[in-house]
Parts: sequence; C-alpha cells; structure tokens
Amino acid sequence: MLWAKIQKQLDDQHLTVLALSQLTKIPNNTLYNYKNHGIEPSFKNMVKIADALNVSLDVFR
Repeated sequence: MLWAKIQKQLDDQHLTVLALSQLTKIPNNTLYNYKNHGIEPSFKNMVKIADALNVSLDVFR
C-alpha cells in the first residue's frame, strides 16, 4: 500500500500527517483519506508529498 511508504517517511523524519498537510498545502482531510481509506493520491499530490519529504518519487514505487 502506498500510504505505508509515505508513513515510513513521516516516521523516519518525525513528522505528522498535520505537518505534511502544512508542508504540501494538501488538506488534512485529503491526507487522512489516503491514509484511512486507501485512496491513491494524484500524481500532482505525490509530487508535493515527495518534495515536502525531500525524497525521490522512486521511493514510493
């Protein structure tokens, strides 16, 4: 699941979903939909997430 890879990065960087929301400007509810309902982020949002976490998109493949 994609969220597990995002969560690993959040854990490694000691960040919360709220912090990720603030960094990416993606609404908190949207991120929780990704997390709790298995909804896949759009490519545009994945780019924002990768940039905010300072990792390559390849980390999420």
